[in-house]
Amino acid sequence: MVQIDEHNVLTILGEKIPPGAKRTINFNMAKLYTTTSVEVPIIIHRAKKPGPCILITAGIHGDEVNGVEIVRQLIAKRINRPTRGTIICIPVLNVFGFINMSRAFPDGRDLNRVFPGTRGGSLASRFAYQFVKKILPLADFCIDFHTGGASRFNVSQIRVEESNEELVKYARIFNAPFTVFSKNISKSYRATCAKMDTPILLFEGGKSQVSDKTVAREGVFGVMRILNHFGMLNADFKMPEHNKNPVTISRSTWVRAKYSGLLHLKASYGDHVEKGGILATITDPYGTFSHKVKSLNAGYIINLNEASLVYQGDAIFHISTDAVRED
Repeated sequence: MVQIDEHNVLTILGEKIPPGAKRTINFNMAKLYTTTSVEVPIIIHRAKKPGPCILITAGIHGDEVNGVEIVRQLIAKRINRPTRGTIICIPVLNVFGFINMSRAFPDGRDLNRVFPGTRGGSLASRFAYQFVKKILPLADFCIDFHTGGASRFNVSQIRVEESNEELVKYARIFNAPFTVFSKNISKSYRATCAKMDTPILLFEGGKSQVSDKTVAREGVFGVMRILNHFGMLNADFKMPEHNKNPVTISRSTWVRAKYSGLLHLKASYGDHVEKGGILATITDPYGTFSHKVKSLNAGYIINLNEASLVYQGDAIFHISTDAVRED
């Protein structure tokens, strides 16, 4: 279990970590068919001065490499070494999926749809249960990194519930180019944090199986701003400049392919498009057909499908219908 005693000594997974110490602890949950243990490394850095505990996670979907890269950079650049309090980094929660570049757990389940898990359920559910019982209770604040699924590329964004004023405030501090209001999904990690009254920011950026430098930079800079807010960022680090004119989005809609064929993009993620603007063309392989994909409304593109081929009905562009740009 997780606990901090009267001397500010942290005990996690049976190991005691005093103030000012650092540890890498392996969270050993299950084994492969070969009986080889699959371990989830947890990197913990504690300052001598007491303060909040920040839990930073990525790779809850094993193929979301970009989030893993963000947390890796936090560790490699020593940003995760606080001046007060504790920072816990878990770069790859779903090691099973990461090994196979698969979104799901070996049992075929989406780890982010089985929280808070059960003691005797499926493999994914058991892992979620152990994580919620043994690690999550320590956190005062969480940041979880994700990417778009399959070939869909997400613009760098923070997702929070519009009704949660505290999280909206933290989203502004993180200062991603976009903040997207979205409801918590049932049985997700974010929904479990909400039930535990633990603030969490969910970052989305890039697409699966791809590491994007621009998205990674936004993620790292956002964490630095949050740590600075809590008085945890080392003074040796220069604070990144704030994104100018960040956009907040309340509502959005998908533009879907009316025809199957080859997709040729004319607009990119983050672009502001006007109603009737040409977003892409869809052609057949034989040079006899070409269809222009037009925007149904003015708005910002927050997600786009970078697949070369699409079927009729496939989601291509996710565009805001109600956006506010800060001056």
